[in-house]
Amino acid sequence: MKKKSFGQSGLEVSSLCFGGNVFGWTINEENSFRMLDAFVAGGGNFIDTADVYSRWVPGNHGGESETIIGNWMKARGNRRDVVIATKVGMEMGPGKKGLKKDYIFASVENSLKRLQTDYIDLYISHQQDDDTPSEETSEAYGHLIKHGKIRVCGASNYSAKRLHKAIEAAHRNTSPAYQSLQPLYNLYDRGDFERNLQPVCEEHKLAVTPYFSLASGFLTGKYRTEKDIGTHTRGSRVEGYMNERGFKILAALDKVSKETKASQSTVALAWLMHQPIVTAPIASATNMKQVTELVAAADLKLSADALALLNTASEPPIQ
Repeated sequence: MKKKSFGQSGLEVSSLCFGGNVFGWTINEENSFRMLDAFVAGGGNFIDTADVYSRWVPGNHGGESETIIGNWMKARGNRRDVVIATKVGMEMGPGKKGLKKDYIFASVENSLKRLQTDYIDLYISHQQDDDTPSEETSEAYGHLIKHGKIRVCGASNYSAKRLHKAIEAAHRNTSPAYQSLQPLYNLYDRGDFERNLQPVCEEHKLAVTPYFSLASGFLTGKYRTEKDIGTHTRGSRVEGYMNERGFKILAALDKVSKETKASQSTVALAWLMHQPIVTAPIASATNMKQVTELVAAADLKLSADALALLNTASEPPIQ
């Protein structure tokens, strides 16, 4: 799998990022190890998680995904061979959220402990915190970088305006600026990113790592009817995609899938990888077949006709 420069950070990452949101949720530790092993065997080195994964599962408290990844790295002895991204800012309990300096300092120590490592490659603000000045957050990241706790900082779920202001504030204060953005971006969800966020990413030369690259599984093609929603653990997340535009996109994916003899998942990820702004889309898997399909996207070359078909079918509504 091709390695790419991660913005201006100096990191080198695989062109696909493996999403750890399913670890401790839809797959247990043993199967998580198998998925991670297969991803690395396929040439991947970039793994994404967050402190909040998977707090939403009954009986979980958050940190389950980080713990599994930490156990895997310890068992495999491969910490130096992988690039680990984790996040801070989402609610971990009453009063435990946001991007204030003291909260970041406490959270990073918890993540380091769960990951069983002394540094995090990419530490991401999971969502913007309008109650905390950007200067305070960037100063906190500067302290962590200075002391070797993290290597690079990034952002996720930021508005274009807030992202630009945060980067400008960091530059004014000579603090570390965000080097990446993790946005919602896929064949269906194109509008906000392409209209608003992409220009900011281009201006500041940010690495871009889209999440929900397969639209919560909708772009795999396994959701065709209302009945399909109830047969999958994450089915409720795709209801908003099941409309005329969504099915038009699926029809285009079906056509390109047939022509390339690749799965719809592979084609949808390959489309993202063909976007010059994208560094590495994030995708997760719960079985070996899915891992194979994800890894195959890195080598799938889409023709101009295939890209035009997918672009036309997924053209975002005019606003």
